[in-house]
Parts: sequence; C-alpha cells; structure tokens
Amino acid sequence: MVVSPAGPVAREPVERGMRLLASWGLRPRIGRHAFARHGYLAGDDRQRAADLNEAFTDPAVRGVICSRGGYGSQRIVDLLDLAAVRRDPVVVCGYSDITALQLALWRGARLATVHGPVAAWRDDRTPAVSAESLRAVLTRPQAAVVHRSPDESSAPVLVPGRASGRLLGGNLNLLAASAGTADLPDLTGAILLLEEIGEAPYRIDRMLTQLRRAGALDGVAGVALGQFTDCADQYGVPVAQVLAERLGDLGVPVLGGLSIGHGQAPRTVGLGVPAVLDTAAGTLTVAAPVR
Repeated sequence: MVVSPAGPVAREPVERGMRLLASWGLRPRIGRHAFARHGYLAGDDRQRAADLNEAFTDPAVRGVICSRGGYGSQRIVDLLDLAAVRRDPVVVCGYSDITALQLALWRGARLATVHGPVAAWRDDRTPAVSAESLRAVLTRPQAAVVHRSPDESSAPVLVPGRASGRLLGGNLNLLAASAGTADLPDLTGAILLLEEIGEAPYRIDRMLTQLRRAGALDGVAGVALGQFTDCADQYGVPVAQVLAERLGDLGVPVLGGLSIGHGQAPRTVGLGVPAVLDTAAGTLTVAAPVR
C-alpha cells in the first residue's frame, strides 16, 4: 500500500512509482487519503494515521511504501496501531521525514524498516541503479553493500576502523527532533546512519551538538554518513569539516561518502538490522530487513 504520512504529493510521480513496483511483480494499491491535502500535510492527522493503520491490519498488505517525506510523520506516531504491527510485521519503506515513523516503529514494535526511495518516483534523481537497489532490498533475502563514493560531500570524513551493530538512524533533523521523546533510540552498540538536505553546516553542528549533549551518541559502535545534499554555508565552512569536528572524537569508526539519502542515485538499506562498517574496504554491509 502506498500511503502519505507526511506532506502532500502529486499524483503523476506516485503513479510512475506504482508502475515501477508493478513491473517487479508487486501489487501496489493507493491509500484512501494518499492524495488528500490539509495545508502542508497530506490530509489531517487522523486521515494519515488511518491509512497506515489500515495497512498494518490488512493481512493482504505485506508492505508499505511512503509517497514522500516533507513534514508530518511525528504528528501521527502516537496514533499508530503498534499492537497490529507486532502481531503481523510488514515492510515499511521511506526516508527523510519518514525517519520519525521508522523511529516510532522501532521503539514500539522493534520493526526493521527500509531506508529507501519513496513512491513519488523521479527518474532524474533515482536512476536504474537506485531502482535496482530498492528492488533487491524489498524482494531478496541478501545483504546490501553500499560503497563509499568520493563524490559525496561527506566523503572526506573518515575515522579508520571496523564496527558491527544494528543500523539505526536516518535523517539527522528528525533524530535531533526526537530528543526528549520516547522515540530517540538507544544507540548503544549500534551503527548510526546520518543524512541530511538543505541545512547549513552550522545547523548540522547544532543538531549533532544537541544529540551529543543528550547523551545519544555515547555508546555508538560506528557512524555511517550518507548524503549531505545542498548543505553549503555562507561562511565557507564545508559540511565535512563540521562532521569531522562533531563526530571524529567519538572514538569509533566513521565512514563518509555513502550514497544514501537525498542526493543523486541513492541506495536502499534496512534499518534495525545487523550491519558492518569497514573503512578500509569503504563499505557499509547491511543485512536484509526481511527473510
């Protein structure tokens, strides 16, 4: 089922995404309120939560693909039928604002989810390599391997080493916004995935500092840095410098340059599943979220 937990979405790119899913042998259907609009939200809170809960309670639905991010997922996480998720887990895929939903599902149901493209498909940003990465994670019980790219803005950030643990995290903004709530995960022994878009480096500094002061980063086993897209700064401070200053002294491996997030040709990975971060090989290897 394609649902819209956050911002409003146009019909054409979603229909493009549904055709892609259908070409893989899946049977996508649209949530009743997926194209609703309530200001900057895809319908009011109860409409958005209702579509998710319908997907969670319908035994014919085996996966949920979010239509887009934007804003609004945090507003509905307390309306989710987490008991239904625990009874009959399904795949939930998305990123960006959907991080809030994924954090809530991990907290309330220990549901492994999928950090990957949304149903509003854009061929210019998500080419064939992104489609194949999404397809593999959704349909095949095999590990996903993401290689470091020197073209990513986070690529210069690297603290050597190898670490293993559950991959948790997602969008930095949403992780920082979860501080002080029950949804901020315990990252002890975890590999933390971070990605962001459209934030000046000083704002990224502020969010990382908030997480540090909250003690959220104290027990991490490693940090996997995805795409930091359009994060330029008027003071000439590159985002890689901020990431190095705020993460380089944690005493754990940090691997930058992973094509995961809002940038070009993003790859798909599971969240809440075992992963291995290897800076020498320049890889993040993530177990399949479903078997």
